[in-house]
Amino acid sequence: MAADYAYVGFFFLVGALFVVLNVELVARLVRPSNPNPQKQSTYECGEEPVGIGWVRFHVRYYLYALVYVVFAVETVFLFPWAVVFREMGWLAFAEMMVFIAILLLGLAYAWKKKALEWV
Repeated sequence: MAADYAYVGFFFLVGALFVVLNVELVARLVRPSNPNPQKQSTYECGEEPVGIGWVRFHVRYYLYALVYVVFAVETVFLFPWAVVFREMGWLAFAEMMVFIAILLLGLAYAWKKKALEWV
């Protein structure tokens, strides 16, 4: 039994070594390295950059994006269910209503915490 773990460990080490060699060593040997100030500057579609490239965004934008992703995932699960709804029966309908209720509970929570206000 220990030999089975040894095989797994050996292949894990070989795989890790393969990744490190390809990503670090080969890339370092192949890539060109001649930096200059123009290459190091921020590229803004051919326009001269104004200000710094690091801008702090308010955390509310990320919360808004996360709420969008949750409801996009809901749509991904809801559409296939709706296609085969008639063949699945009432139990599937009840399960989907529980799923939607949980998502609506999450929406109510986000609304209560004012995560959906853009101001």
